[in-house]
Amino acid sequence: MSNRETKTDVILIGAGIMSATLGTLLKELAPEWKITVFEKLENAGEESSNEWNNAGTGHAALCELNYTSEKSDGSIDISKAIKINEQFQLSMQFWSYLVNNKLIHKPQDFIMPLPHMSMVLGEENVTFLKKRFEAMSNNPLFQGMEFSDDPAKLKEWIPLIMEDRPANEPIAATKIDSGTDVNFGALTRILFDHLKSKNVDINYKHSVDNMKRTSDGSWELKVRNDSGNIEHHTAKFVFVGGGGGSLHLLQKSGIPEGKHIGGFPVSGLFLVCNNPEVVEQHHAKVYGKAKVGAPPMSVPHLDTRFIDNKKSLLFGPFAGFSPKFLKTGSMLDLVTSVKPDNVVTMLAAGAKEMSLTKYLIQQVMLSKEKRIEELREFIPNAQLEDWDTVVAGQRVQVIKDTEAGGKGTLQFGTEVITASDGSIAALLGASPGASTAVHVMLDVINKCFPQHMKEWEPKIKEIIPSYGLSLMENVELLHEIHTSTAETLGLSEKDLVNS
Repeated sequence: MSNRETKTDVILIGAGIMSATLGTLLKELAPEWKITVFEKLENAGEESSNEWNNAGTGHAALCELNYTSEKSDGSIDISKAIKINEQFQLSMQFWSYLVNNKLIHKPQDFIMPLPHMSMVLGEENVTFLKKRFEAMSNNPLFQGMEFSDDPAKLKEWIPLIMEDRPANEPIAATKIDSGTDVNFGALTRILFDHLKSKNVDINYKHSVDNMKRTSDGSWELKVRNDSGNIEHHTAKFVFVGGGGGSLHLLQKSGIPEGKHIGGFPVSGLFLVCNNPEVVEQHHAKVYGKAKVGAPPMSVPHLDTRFIDNKKSLLFGPFAGFSPKFLKTGSMLDLVTSVKPDNVVTMLAAGAKEMSLTKYLIQQVMLSKEKRIEELREFIPNAQLEDWDTVVAGQRVQVIKDTEAGGKGTLQFGTEVITASDGSIAALLGASPGASTAVHVMLDVINKCFPQHMKEWEPKIKEIIPSYGLSLMENVELLHEIHTSTAETLGLSEKDLVNS
């Protein structure tokens, strides 16, 4: 048995995009701090951050209809879309800073320009989309958005979707060219390579079995290495960024803030096109409307993807169910997450979410032929032999008691649970997740290191010029940042012509 014991300033659990972002920010703000990372798999970015385990959409609310809702008076509420767009702008500024400072050398290795589109069928949905377009196009954050219900124009935008479509079918779409395809797996690996060069101690094939408070308020972690030996590591601050595995570790921490919280796992499947001729006919991320009873992360979309320097076409996601909290997790994950303090919350959620349960059962039962039928709503002439099925990542939706939703409310989003003394933070939940990693990690830094914020603020503003400001309310700054980030990340029109 190993007797290895180490003391460090910061421990990051999980080598995904969240830990990569937090570690990189902290190394810029406090370069002298010692940081240690533990990851149970062999490499960084292998679970939720992996390029095949998420949609690769730079979520800026440009095309996702679930971020804009119709109010009872018929008007469109775009407040959530504004919030998510502002958060994505922080990520773009952070990545630009890393490129400008030679910490990232080739932005094309992880980000590509790609139009983002919303597409709807049926008169009622066309009316909704037009109202949504009118509400959003008047906002400076969504400048450049176009709307069309003209089949000839749509054939220019989305030829594959329009081919062989019934002429009398009401259809409309919005398009904005400033969207992106982001390979979060590649970005995660790039950031961990950078952290390694900064002497961050990265330990792969190391699982955190347990954690406890020490008498001086630090955290002592019991870690099992790849030989099965136990090590003990102590840190003043711990970040739990283990994807679906974060809930179990949060429970083991014993902090009061982690009580009464449960998790419900939802898995995903995508259809991937293996016919290059079909792939070449589509160049956009096109999001539709979710079916009744479907969770928000199951909004159907047809995406151009850039993975391993190859253009692919994916359609989905189709929801599935597995009791595992991670793709590499245990079939007992869901059962062992039920504790005396959250059992009532979990049961309340089960009673409330019957429509979700029904939807998941229907999705699990779908044959490949049935999935192709759903694909044909997007591509009328889709052929079964052109498409394969890939299993995407596991997402654990947070269940908690809220004032608005009452006991056992299912949360569809990203949540950070922080101890009152700021010594530990855990990330739970799903979309928009990776796209808003910088916003989420700045929030962690603000909550967990308040004593350093005055000292760190000038550096944060150097990294993220809009920090503390609303871009929507500072239009000149918004245009300046849009232009500079597009140029730095190779997303400008000039780069598109040369690519």
